[in-house]
Amino acid sequence: MPDADLHFHFDPICPFAWITSRWIEQVVAQKDYTVDWRFISLRLINADKDYERDFPAGYVHGHTAGLRLLRVAAAARAEVGRDAVGAFYTAVGERIFDRPRPEGDDRSWMVSDEHVAAVLADAGLPADLAAAADDESHDEVIGAEGDAALARTGRDVGTPIIIFRPPDGPAVFGPVISRVPHPDDAVALWDSVIHLATFPGFAELKRSLRERPQLRAFGEDPDPTARLEDWRAGHRAT
Repeated sequence: MPDADLHFHFDPICPFAWITSRWIEQVVAQKDYTVDWRFISLRLINADKDYERDFPAGYVHGHTAGLRLLRVAAAARAEVGRDAVGAFYTAVGERIFDRPRPEGDDRSWMVSDEHVAAVLADAGLPADLAAAADDESHDEVIGAEGDAALARTGRDVGTPIIIFRPPDGPAVFGPVISRVPHPDDAVALWDSVIHLATFPGFAELKRSLRERPQLRAFGEDPDPTARLEDWRAGHRAT
């Protein structure tokens, strides 16, 4: 979608990308933007990391699941069209993040063929696309889109990455938010981000203290008194 107003690079396993994407959907509905949903794989950009040393337990399952799902999304885009990616992402996010998850769940089920098939059914996409989950030939496209996004932001970031007025507009990691804003606040928050992102000298606005994502999968309902935790590299430091 060369004339889209935004490029949104996502890994379907990232809760913060999911929350930001739902906010973007609110903005799109009110400002009549178009979004091209694009790929970035946490598994590929962390290929050189030692998961046992560098990440909490279960992250290898999550990041691997994200890559498998992105392969299916890439196949859906190639065979059905670019609009299929948004539908697929919505189905993935609702199944992963908008449902309660048992305590101690290691997320290994997200790698399963049954999960991929269920996502495709929810998205109304052909069931035979599930075979793409194990097709490593899609990794070249996924990796290239992720590298293109990181070339715009620098590599010391995560997901999501948003490119405004592509291909030459400003690009940022995030915004990282822990809850979806109320629709009445969505555009005001967006306009604030735009003002920052389009200033040529803007580089970073960050704090590591944040809420756990306010999602059913984490057992959280939106709560203005939620406790802040210290997060590093996309996961809780403690």
